[in-house]
Amino acid sequence: MTSTLRWTSADLPDLTGRSAIVTGATSGIGLVTARELAKHGASVTLAVRDTAKGERTAEMIRATSPGATVEVGELELGDLASVRAFASSWSAGHPEGLDLLVNNAGVMAIPRRESADGHELQFAINHLGHFALTGLLLPALVARPRSRVVNVSSGAHRFGRMNFDDLMGERRYGAWRAYGQSKLANLLFTSELQRRLDLNSVPTLALAAHPGYAATNLQSVGVEMSGRSWAQGPMALANRFLAQSADMGALPTLFAATAPGLLGDSYIGPDGFMEQRGYPHLVDRSAEAKDPQAAARLWRESEALTGVRYPLDLP
Repeated sequence: MTSTLRWTSADLPDLTGRSAIVTGATSGIGLVTARELAKHGASVTLAVRDTAKGERTAEMIRATSPGATVEVGELELGDLASVRAFASSWSAGHPEGLDLLVNNAGVMAIPRRESADGHELQFAINHLGHFALTGLLLPALVARPRSRVVNVSSGAHRFGRMNFDDLMGERRYGAWRAYGQSKLANLLFTSELQRRLDLNSVPTLALAAHPGYAATNLQSVGVEMSGRSWAQGPMALANRFLAQSADMGALPTLFAATAPGLLGDSYIGPDGFMEQRGYPHLVDRSAEAKDPQAAARLWRESEALTGVRYPLDLP
């Protein structure tokens, strides 16, 4: 794929006058994404579960970027009532609309749990919550020219398979299998959203990104929840010596969010060996992630599971 010649956050354009929401913005890639967007002039809402931690993060961003406009909103992606409440509150407080929605929050390879709505938690947080959030905020996105939705996927989508007969892993569950399915869902959702926007001549772009192997706390959560304390040490060593920084890991997301000239359904990842590290560029996806029938079926299933129908006249 075409190189972007070592694009960094210093290449971000002036975002003054533009608004952004970043989910999962209190640590890791989400924090870096929110910080850099605010640093370059965007008005950023940190959509987070822990609002106290969100306020501390907002203060840190304001301290490093004086004059930055940063807000905090409570959002529990595993609870569709919380998703609806956040979208309603944000839309009421921002009648001018939304320029950028970064669907970043996620969990990885955790033991089987169910969300407040009875859905398998990885599928609920990584896909369904963001599907619902995007649909509920679509009027705000459509109201703004050049608006974008960026879904953060993973290289793990390559071993993902959509098990439509057992989406929630009730009959057979594997932590990594469920994670791969949720990350594949991110890409299928991106493709189907862009298809539907195009059919209606809506200029909003849907794009996807993945960070490669970045050192964040995402890796440790599954280990902690499963009680595998023996794995903490190797995980910390891998993050220290093999992973790239969260600042580098956030570059594909920032590039997808702001770089000019990108087409809808573009997928951005690192340019290094096996897309594990490096600078952002266009990357390919698995054959399963290019299946239009799977994308359309996932859309129908997601509407049924969330009760959210997108406010456009789409097939």
